[in-house]
Amino acid sequence: MPNDLPIITEMPWSPPETALEVMRSKPWAAFLDSGGPATDSRSRWTFLCLDPIETFEWKFPYLKKNGIYIIGDAWEELKGLFSKYKTNSGTYQNNIYMPFSGGIVGIISYEEGLRKENILSQHSPNAPGMVFAAYQDVYAFDRLEKRCWWISRSGKEAPHLTPRASSCMIKIPLKAEQSREEWTKNAEKIISYIGNGDIFQANLTMRWRAEKLENFDELSAYCSLRDTSPSPFGAYFKSPHYSLLSASVERFLSLSTTRKIETRPIKGTAPLGKSVEEKIKNKNNLLKNEKELAENLMITDLMRNDIGKVSTISSVTVPELFEIEEFKHILHLVSQINGELKEGLTPVDLLEATIPSGSVTGAPKKRALEIIDDTEISPRGLYCGNLFWISYDGAMDSSVLIRSLSRIKTQISIGAGGGITWLSDPEKEYNEMILKATPILKVFQ
Repeated sequence: MPNDLPIITEMPWSPPETALEVMRSKPWAAFLDSGGPATDSRSRWTFLCLDPIETFEWKFPYLKKNGIYIIGDAWEELKGLFSKYKTNSGTYQNNIYMPFSGGIVGIISYEEGLRKENILSQHSPNAPGMVFAAYQDVYAFDRLEKRCWWISRSGKEAPHLTPRASSCMIKIPLKAEQSREEWTKNAEKIISYIGNGDIFQANLTMRWRAEKLENFDELSAYCSLRDTSPSPFGAYFKSPHYSLLSASVERFLSLSTTRKIETRPIKGTAPLGKSVEEKIKNKNNLLKNEKELAENLMITDLMRNDIGKVSTISSVTVPELFEIEEFKHILHLVSQINGELKEGLTPVDLLEATIPSGSVTGAPKKRALEIIDDTEISPRGLYCGNLFWISYDGAMDSSVLIRSLSRIKTQISIGAGGGITWLSDPEKEYNEMILKATPILKVFQ
């Protein structure tokens, strides 16, 4: 078990990006990044996690634990791991609460969500269902106070941080898997399902891929991504065969030490605008757009239902509905749903009950998942899955893996998509999807 009282050493302030180079020589590491205004609680902290004490790779029905195949279930192992290392107190330093001071960091694929919903996909999965690891040593960066600490339960000394050398721009020969015409025909297919009464909406996506890239410099690629698309839920998750480079703007689920659940689904998109006047106009148009509002409301209701499965009775509320959030390249319509996790349940139970994320599925959820699988031409993999961290004190945060690049052995891919409703215009939906993908595509093409 980890020490309940880790050794905490305050270090001279160094910007979070100086920690990235340490990852280059590590087969396993996680950089829980944050961008945007440090005054936003979602963007305040960045964490570097090094040298895990236990590692897991799950590609159903095979589980690799610490590099050795065993008979077991990843979810049960994850629950056991949390129970094994859980502590009874949070980590404070000079009255500053550190939301993550060691714990479990992992990724969950979209197809693992299908499996949990008992849906047999027509696509052979190209990604693991889950990859996660337990960390005892963490570098914590408080971007608001401009302070940083080395937190160690193993007693190791802090790694030396070095300013990042000017990284070259990485070019990737990404190719779209569908043409505009092919994708819009699939959007029309979704609309026909809606017209027949099967569903109210579904999220339709596609991918851009590059195959057989050897010696891919993913660290430099991540540096380029974070420089061009700073986001509150950025992350670089590294493992020997699978890596994730994320600039996600969307929180999936958070859980406080007082068992408060928060989810913030994004549904509704508009261009940022090239001037203040254009931005205000785009915000007003988004708030008046019947299709976008309906889409957001349906997913808000879906997420109320999902977290209601594991929340105490009458605790589920919607404190924010149809809020506009502004990011570097785009405007999004966001709502917030809160709940209180039932006694006896863990952060792992919360994740297990709610994947795949409502905002990248549809309503009703299970039928939408079946239709999406029937309509899309490839597995989503890590795209539309989740990244999560669970602290030893029971707090958790997680993101939806949008605006991300994934490496699966020697294949690189990104994805984009959008919600299709009865009011959707397939051509406009395609343009919105391209609007979401363009910031990443421009970086690497």
